[in-house]
Amino acid sequence: MSVRLPTPNAALPLALSPVRAGFPSPADDCMDASLNLQDYLVADPLATFMVRVRGDSMRDDGILDGDLLVVDKGEPPRHGDIVVAVVDGEFTVKRLRRVNGRCALLAANPDYPPIVPADGQELQVWGVVTACVRKIR
Repeated sequence: MSVRLPTPNAALPLALSPVRAGFPSPADDCMDASLNLQDYLVADPLATFMVRVRGDSMRDDGILDGDLLVVDKGEPPRHGDIVVAVVDGEFTVKRLRRVNGRCALLAANPDYPPIVPADGQELQVWGVVTACVRKIR
């Protein structure tokens, strides 16, 4: 007996009606549509990578320890974007802040101070976070 495994880029069934996060509504038994998660999450496959989060500095933005981030290296980073950056050789995920031509990286947890590069300190944005993936179980 052989078992047929799904292909890596296979589309998953998608319910036509969204599920309510408030009061329940009658369920539609219709699963006619499909969704390929790579097509949904990735705009530019050649410029995109995923990275696993360690720590809780972005928890108030809904990014938790163990989450997977989808990062687009081709998207230009803008003020307010969540980015993966390198500061003095260390990777971090933070919100980018640009004021008067200076950059800072802000945590989404008050326990962590902003990262404001000093003169001569290197800050390099590797990419813009475009999605966060979390397993519940």
